[in-house]
Amino acid sequence: MFGWTANKDESFQVLEAFVSAGYNLIDTADNYSIWKTGHRGGESEEIIGEWLLESGRRKDVLLATKVGMDMGLGGKGLSASHIARSAEASLRRLRTGRIDLYQAHVDDPTVPIEETLEAFSTLVDRGQVGAIGASNYSAARLREALHTSADRGFRRFESVQPRYNLIERTDYEGELENLARSEHLGVLAYSALADGFLTGKYRSRADLGKSPRGARAAPRLNERGLRILVAVEEVAARTASSAAAVALAWVMARPGVTAPIASARSVDQLSQLLQAAALNLSAESVQLLDRASAGRPG
Repeated sequence: MFGWTANKDESFQVLEAFVSAGYNLIDTADNYSIWKTGHRGGESEEIIGEWLLESGRRKDVLLATKVGMDMGLGGKGLSASHIARSAEASLRRLRTGRIDLYQAHVDDPTVPIEETLEAFSTLVDRGQVGAIGASNYSAARLREALHTSADRGFRRFESVQPRYNLIERTDYEGELENLARSEHLGVLAYSALADGFLTGKYRSRADLGKSPRGARAAPRLNERGLRILVAVEEVAARTASSAAAVALAWVMARPGVTAPIASARSVDQLSQLLQAAALNLSAESVQLLDRASAGRPG
C-alpha cells in the first residue's frame, strides 16, 4: 500500500500505530509499486526508510524485503549480480545497514540454485542480511534449495512466504505445508485477506471500483467466494469482530503458520486487522470456515 494507495503521511501514521501497538514485522519488496503509472519500483521501501529515519524506530522493527521480480530497467531474477545490486539498493532506500529477512520473491529456474544461495549467503556473512527466505516457491524447489544448502554449506532459507487465505488454500496446504513444518521453517502467509476480498468490501462487480485493488477481487466473485464471505461474517457476528480479523485469525490458527501478512492504508483499517491477535477462534468456528472454503478457487 505504501506509496500506492497510501501516501507518505498516511503510511507514516499506519507504521507508527502498528509499532506502537506492539507489533514489529514490516514486509515489503523492491518492486513495490512498479505497477503504478510513473513508478519505477522501490517506492514502498523509500517510505519505510524515511519513516525509520524520522521516527528512530529501527531498533523496534524487523525489516523484511524481497528481490527477484521485474524491476524494468533495473533487471530481475536471482543471479548473483542482480541479488548483490538489489540488496545494496534496498539497503539504501530503507536507510539501514541490515535487512533482517531477505527473501527470493519468486523462483528463478534460469539461474543455478547454488548461485542464488551463495549470493544470499555472502550477504548474511557480511552482516547486511540477518536471514533469508523464499516466496512463491513450490515444495519441490524449496526442498532442492534446502538440500543444496545442507550439502554445500550455504545459508538456508529459514522461512517461506506462500499465498494463503480462505479463498486460496491449495498452494500451501499439503506438500509445501508438510515440508515447512518438518524443516521448522517460518511461514509468512501473504494475501491473507485475498486482496481485500475477505473484508466483505466486494460483493458484486459494481463494488470493484471501490479500490485500486478491486479488479483483483473479480475472480473471487463466484458461488464459493460469496459462501466464504457469509461464513466469515457469521463468525464475525458471533465474536463481535471484524470480517478482516476473522479471516486473519483463521490463517493464524493453522498449525505451522508464523504470521499472516496483511495491508492497511489507514489507521482505521489497521485497527480492524489488529483485532485478530486477540481473537481465538473456537473449534466450531474453524470448522465452519473450513467447510465453507473447501474446494479449489474458481
